[in-house]
Amino acid sequence: VQLVESGGGSMQAGGSLRLSCTASGISSYFMGWFCQAPGKEREGVAALFPFINQDFYADSVRGRFTISRESGKNTIHLQMDSLNPEDSGVYYCAGDRRYGAWYQGSQYTYWGRGTQVTVS
Repeated sequence: VQLVESGGGSMQAGGSLRLSCTASGISSYFMGWFCQAPGKEREGVAALFPFINQDFYADSVRGRFTISRESGKNTIHLQMDSLNPEDSGVYYCAGDRRYGAWYQGSQYTYWGRGTQVTVS
């Protein structure tokens, strides 16, 4: 499974970006988004378990970010609103067949290469 992220870029504080992650065969996968800021560890941002349509969010983004799966397509999105500079980093899409601790990177087998988000 190859995951490919897109949609990163630069944005002013208060703005919005939408990230996308596309891969074949992920419709039944547990999918997550992680962010790694410079000098920091990669942290879980949001995750989605399609089977039960349940989503999860880090406290720092709850109410501002929304994870979703595009119906009929092997694509998930991360809509990021009310961005602030602390949201800057490389965002990675991750996936796995297993359901588990969504915020732990070790939960996921498959990873994309990441897309840069810079908020100033």
